Amino acid sequence: MKKNVFNNTVSTNDLIIRSALKKDLERRHARDDELRIIEELGVRHGTARIDIVVINGIMHGYEIKSDRDTLERLPEQMNEFNDIFDRLTLVVGKRHLYDAVNLIPDWWGIMAAKVDRNNKVIFHTIRKAEDNKKQVGISIARLLWREEALQILEEKNKATGVHSKPREFIYERMASELDIEILKDRVRNVLLNSRRDCRSVVQLA
Repeated sequence: MKKNVFNNTVSTNDLIIRSALKKDLERRHARDDELRIIEELGVRHGTARIDIVVINGIMHGYEIKSDRDTLERLPEQMNEFNDIFDRLTLVVGKRHLYDAVNLIPDWWGIMAAKVDRNNKVIFHTIRKAEDNKKQVGISIARLLWREEALQILEEKNKATGVHSKPREFIYERMASELDIEILKDRVRNVLLNSRRDCRSVVQLA
């Protein structure tokens, strides 16, 4: 890690990192055949939210911890996010960089965010994200609304006896009846093409 990454910088906050990261991701993925960038995507029915998700061939989650944040909630968030996303990257300010490295799994990516004297946010990739090998089907299924999950089961002729059941029963059916790669593909397709009222969405061609 370069020792001068944070020389002559000012403190970061969530808003400025989020805005700059979104623009950086749009630029980086501008040539993708399909792309959706979602801010504050709720997981486990909204009990937790990840700051930014890039959905194309995979779901790549980005969690921001600025200099003004704390790492208190990060272990709990990690437990939720590890079950769901294909890749994960922590975007962190200088205050938390070294502590964060010791908290997150080795397969998480790390991006350091700094603000220079011209108030421009600059990102340094410390470590690239690797593929997540421990995803959990029911956690991925919970990204869907009840009606979306039920429709997928109906298309697969796996919906017998679940129409009047609580949503958790439907998610359990999805996880048990669908191969996890098929389940992941169907969830991605819903978030790419069907969902229109996520909190903030950018769609590019």
